[in-house]
Amino acid sequence: MKSEIIIHNSVSLDNSLTGFMPDMGLHYKIAGDYKPDAHLIGSKTIIKGNEMFGEGIPDELPSDFEQPQRDKFLPWWIIVDSGGRLKGMLHTCRRFEYCRDVVILVSEGTPADYLLHLKERNYNFIIAGKEKVDLVMAVYMLKEKYGITRILTDTGRVLGNVLLNLGIVDEISLLVHPIMVGEKSYPMFSEVTADLKLKLKKSEQFENGCVWMVYST
Repeated sequence: MKSEIIIHNSVSLDNSLTGFMPDMGLHYKIAGDYKPDAHLIGSKTIIKGNEMFGEGIPDELPSDFEQPQRDKFLPWWIIVDSGGRLKGMLHTCRRFEYCRDVVILVSEGTPADYLLHLKERNYNFIIAGKEKVDLVMAVYMLKEKYGITRILTDTGRVLGNVLLNLGIVDEISLLVHPIMVGEKSYPMFSEVTADLKLKLKKSEQFENGCVWMVYST
């Protein structure tokens, strides 16, 4: 039995991921209600998040070299970073109190100095794929090594579209906001190449005008 993979995103009525302010409280409440074992995140999302919400990258402390001892029921953060783009930045993720710890997905083509960087800081990492991360293999290995059976990703278009094109997504959760972005829209599914037929599992309207729709693939 394979692990369950869920895509959860907040979008505008015209399917844009950006150009509006989503209801983040509702977004994360729904995400949390799934009780995922792990959140799957792309390296670009981590970089963008630090740019938007951080005040520069803080210096590493001795504690950043140690795996945090947190509640085992907290979700892992699984970060795809075969290129080593997050070197010197991962401690900003490890410090997040609602994250059990970070697991990095890399490939055989990942720079050796980045792998050494991870080992020196006691980061868990999985090597899957040759040049880029083989996500199908990585999901299997995450289940075998860490017992991860439910993975949620809510970090944007690129990673979600890759998962859909691989045919390994089980459920799509969309929190649709009553706003249209128009010509500046950043459509969520614009890079999906597969012809997908979905089944509506759930639809719920909230007082703020948002509609939550859940589809099975």
